[in-house]
Amino acid sequence: MLDVGCGNHSASLTKQWFPGCAYSGIDRSRDFYNDERDHRAMANFYELDLTKLDFSQIPDDAFDVLMMTHVIEHLPNGDRALSGLLPKVRKGGTAYVEFPSERSTRLPSKKGTLNFHDDETHCRIYSVAEVERVFRDAGWRVVRSGARRDWARIVLTPLAMVKSKIDLGYVAGSVFWDLLGFADYVLAEKQ
Repeated sequence: MLDVGCGNHSASLTKQWFPGCAYSGIDRSRDFYNDERDHRAMANFYELDLTKLDFSQIPDDAFDVLMMTHVIEHLPNGDRALSGLLPKVRKGGTAYVEFPSERSTRLPSKKGTLNFHDDETHCRIYSVAEVERVFRDAGWRVVRSGARRDWARIVLTPLAMVKSKIDLGYVAGSVFWDLLGFADYVLAEKQ
């Protein structure tokens, strides 16, 4: 697995759920919300500025899964970065890209990001059609796309609100993402 934007302890969490996974990560900084446990969980770590579009240190056809969740909106050229990463996936492999929807610009502002503009590092909104086009132009098949709506998260929203209040001292905007359609996604397969 190649996880683009592997901060927030993603390596440890992934290995917890998928212990046999060979996890490689890309991020702009080695220590972006990661610790030694996360680094031990990674087979490889690539410290890269994605805007430079130089992915030569990552082998082609080396990964079965490419994850890119909530990364492209931080890049003025996120579509080109995604395009440059697609050759890293083996034939038959899968990619999942998730990003704030255009709808998110009309949601109320809330600490913990509920409106696209709540995060000052967001620089561009991508549409589902744009991201699908990146995959299709590279010869991939789009399997599914649209608004991310995890029904379990929606049903558990009241519990997530309480947990957020206890853990953070406030109810984070991200608690409402599935309920309000904050994010879109594209799931694709390499042909």
